[in-house]
Amino acid sequence: MALAAVVAVIAFGLTRLIALVTQLAFFGHWNTTWISPSTHQRGAWVIVIPVIGGLVVGLMARWGSRAIRGHGIPEAMEQVLTNESRIAARMIWLKPLSSAVAIGTGGPFGAEGPIIATGGALGSYVGQLLPVTADERKTLLAAGAAAGMAAIFAAPLAAVLLSIELLLFERRARSLVPVAMAAATGAAVRFALEGPGPVFPMLALGPASFVALTFYTLLGLVFGVAGVAVTRLVYGLEDAFEKLPIHWMWWPAIGGLAVGLVGYVVPSTLGVGYENIVAVIGGHLTMGALAVLAFAKLVSWSIALGSGTSGGTLAPLFTIGGALGGLLGLALAHWPITQVDPRMAALVGMAALFASASRAMLTAAVFVFETTMQPHALLPLLAASVAAYLVSGLMMQHTIMTEKIARRGVHVPTDLVAEHKPPHSAVG
Repeated sequence: MALAAVVAVIAFGLTRLIALVTQLAFFGHWNTTWISPSTHQRGAWVIVIPVIGGLVVGLMARWGSRAIRGHGIPEAMEQVLTNESRIAARMIWLKPLSSAVAIGTGGPFGAEGPIIATGGALGSYVGQLLPVTADERKTLLAAGAAAGMAAIFAAPLAAVLLSIELLLFERRARSLVPVAMAAATGAAVRFALEGPGPVFPMLALGPASFVALTFYTLLGLVFGVAGVAVTRLVYGLEDAFEKLPIHWMWWPAIGGLAVGLVGYVVPSTLGVGYENIVAVIGGHLTMGALAVLAFAKLVSWSIALGSGTSGGTLAPLFTIGGALGGLLGLALAHWPITQVDPRMAALVGMAALFASASRAMLTAAVFVFETTMQPHALLPLLAASVAAYLVSGLMMQHTIMTEKIARRGVHVPTDLVAEHKPPHSAVG
């Protein structure tokens, strides 16, 4: 699909743009090579960099489009549910540009939310140019989003599942086939541009025993509660920003100040932080380092997201969940009877926290598998994700993806629509 190929190239361009902004802001270099801002030599000046980024994003939102605020997926969901999947064309360039500024200046976000929103906007725009129905335009939007996610993470199956669980709200073949083709195309373009291999490489894990599987499932219950707490924290902070006696245009700068202060103390919280995920699942961090990373990333990310800046939720949730999972895994590993592998526990934490916060259960389990290529992790991932999903469903009505639009009065479907064919009537 041409649409998917274009979105995949945009995704590649977004990652390079984030790298360029990072190089300029933290190192003063005109370079698109990916580098972690945690290695900067700016000293205390690092506190100012995210503030400047927040100011730029606030101005772009004020004079460009307020829709660039947030993490992208809820905004796409809202257009699907209320506006016949019509997204303004300017979002095709405003969302990636604002996200590159926010993330490149140290924002603790992932690139997946912005590229999903950008791919969805491009798909929607194509659907507005062509003589198609609202349902067909929704399929194009979902196809663009799936292509973007597959291109960022080389996770085509998870991209399809995310489209089903968070955008399509259905599983009809006429929608799934184009979305699946788009995801496959996005992943293929990534392989061509970036090369093969998992995004988060790690040494092979062995199969989990029944005893270990039981403990991983129990961890899923714990992360179910954690996902609810994280969701309430994010929206509690958003409510706090709403009460400030200043224009919302300035909120991202305030969020940027929090990012800078936390980043000065814990530099690893700055930026996307994919290297943190690799370190966590590789078992390279101590219990103290894992605790600091989880807490600091949560503080930085939740305040920044609550301020209404532009960035994603998936990578931060993976970092926080992985660090907490690794921490609990190390604690359980002190008792050999549990047979818990801390690295497997980190993967379980990644999937379960996202499953609880988003209630995209299948997406969470499959995504962690595809980005690490650990086949023996599939069963623990699924068990923990199901457990977290059930706890989340019992403890909160809406999710981190739907709470925002539910507050605006948008009804969010809770059941998927399946293909239905009426029975043939007998001819007498």
